[in-house]
Amino acid sequence: MEMNQVYNFNAGPAGLPGEVMHQVQEELLDLQGTGLSVLEISHRSKEYEQINDETQQLLKELLHIPSSYEVMFMQGGASTQFAMVPMNFLTAGHVASYIHSGTWSGKAIAEARKMGDTAIAASSEAEHFTKVPDLQGMMLHPETAYVHLTSNETIAGTQYRNFADPGEVPLIADMSSDILSRPVDVSNFALIYAGAQKNLGPSGVTVVIANRELLSRIPANIPDIMNYRIHANSRSLYNTPPVFAVYMVNLVLKWIRNNGGVKGMERRNRLKADLLYSTIDHSGGFYDGLAHKDSRSLMNATFRVMNDELELRFLQEAEQNGFVGLRGHRDAGHLRASIYNAVTYEQCKALADFMVDFQRRFG
Repeated sequence: MEMNQVYNFNAGPAGLPGEVMHQVQEELLDLQGTGLSVLEISHRSKEYEQINDETQQLLKELLHIPSSYEVMFMQGGASTQFAMVPMNFLTAGHVASYIHSGTWSGKAIAEARKMGDTAIAASSEAEHFTKVPDLQGMMLHPETAYVHLTSNETIAGTQYRNFADPGEVPLIADMSSDILSRPVDVSNFALIYAGAQKNLGPSGVTVVIANRELLSRIPANIPDIMNYRIHANSRSLYNTPPVFAVYMVNLVLKWIRNNGGVKGMERRNRLKADLLYSTIDHSGGFYDGLAHKDSRSLMNATFRVMNDELELRFLQEAEQNGFVGLRGHRDAGHLRASIYNAVTYEQCKALADFMVDFQRRFG
């Protein structure tokens, strides 16, 4: 039976590369001649240890991670990291400084406040988070333990072009929605974390990249399961890992490597984003971007149609034509096309063509 054409613009879990999905299908019942599925192999087996180690190495190569950093695979998504970061690094007498750029940074701030003293170093709340905060005027408390930012806000559709330089203060970043979409200098960050379900693989595993010097500061009274140093020392095998999710990340990283690496992803992503934003900007006001142009995300294009009635019609027709996931987040409303690494230019072209045709008929 022939499948209907579907264009997946979901914000996460997001689409995965077609080649990867076919490989998973082929290997699902027999992983590397073991006679076992990856869903049922032991996490203590040599087969899984090889997947675990290779996946860490692939990430180090693709992001040019310095040898002084650890790569960990953890569970609980970025939401667990919102709590783990202050639990591990916000010690008595210090303050955690946060950049407030939208919903997800707001959730991280709320968790940090439960752990200790927290300050807002910069915020774009006054602009309704339609742009990223200006980091030039960042105000840091003299006893700042770390600075935390969210590199890409999926709901508002905003993204940093450049990052803060807090000097000697450790910089921590939630890169859940744009990791591996463009090159970043990992050495500028003390810790990076990213839920997998946008650019890395399926939900269930979170990548953490951490400087060992930062890990050495973790107090001894942190519960083992919440202690980054324990996970690093155990090579992400302290407890049963999300085996299938790590295996999927392994395949996606190989796909990225085989398609030009991170620079190749950036080229693809800029072409896709430019196409959609150009369609919005050349619509004469029929479509309107929700984010300031200098803060627009390469991953999440947010926009509206000129009136609510037409916007509802747009969503209905889009769904009928196979466009999935275009309804904006409940916090922002309107429309959002999430165009992560696995979304193809052809899919974006189909959406742009649909937008142009919709405007021709109703504009």
